[in-house]
Amino acid sequence: MSEDQFTQQHPAEQYGQSEGQPAQQQTPPGSEQEMGPKPDHGEESYRGSDRLTGKRAIITGGDSGIGRAVAIAFAREGADVLVTYLGDEEEKDARETVSQIEQAGRKGVAVQYDLREEANCRALVDQAVRDLGGVDILVNNAAFQMSQDNGLLDITTEQFDRVFKTNVYAMFWLCKFAVPHMKEGSTIINTSSIQAFDPSPQLLDYATTKAAIANFTKALAQNLAERGIRVNAVAPGPIWTPLIPATMPQEKVKQFGTDTPLGRPGQPAELAPAYVYFASQESSYVTGEILGVTGGRPTK
Repeated sequence: MSEDQFTQQHPAEQYGQSEGQPAQQQTPPGSEQEMGPKPDHGEESYRGSDRLTGKRAIITGGDSGIGRAVAIAFAREGADVLVTYLGDEEEKDARETVSQIEQAGRKGVAVQYDLREEANCRALVDQAVRDLGGVDILVNNAAFQMSQDNGLLDITTEQFDRVFKTNVYAMFWLCKFAVPHMKEGSTIINTSSIQAFDPSPQLLDYATTKAAIANFTKALAQNLAERGIRVNAVAPGPIWTPLIPATMPQEKVKQFGTDTPLGRPGQPAELAPAYVYFASQESSYVTGEILGVTGGRPTK
């Protein structure tokens, strides 16, 4: 565990897990309450410094994992935050995220939407405008994956459609509906992946969507530059979130992240500063970039 995001320490030893973690499995979408060890979202460690004071942010998939860590960081930097979650089984985690936002003294809203439907994406943006008073930051983070040992031959059309609708279509729709509400200086932050650059055959469909997100980010950044809206993406490596035990075989979960140069999976809290950087004015001359947070796995 890290004391905060500033305390210097050996990155390979920071969270342990270099020997792997207990084999475990959950049914999708998974819950952080059932994970061992528990992920670190920055609840005890993230220190804010008013870098997002007065901002209004949408974070999809904000109930747990990377989304929760980003929500906590944004709130402690001064932003009001609306997070989305998919199903009833995720509501408890979403409420915990809102609790963390409110403890930071900011407004937190949790809303349930299936973002695979265009109408729901429009309704989400409209609700954010009503509840927060506007949108300054859009974080497209919600995602779905399902590992298939035989890759292509085991991926059904139903799975392929779900992965693309969740990861790519929703991002497209949310950007389209949010941009008319965004002022100069607003930001869009997408979530790509190491899978966009170093794909695993077992995650063929997921990896393809993450490559699409990287390309979409670069194109949209050029498209929106005249509006003064910046668009960037974070590309996480293997990060310890509920998605892992919920979508991977137990033996792969056991060794998850140990093949990185740092020898362990990353924690959601270690992603949050990258999103804060892209959301803040500090990155004012940065658009169309993909920032890898991968434990040393190369993205180029």
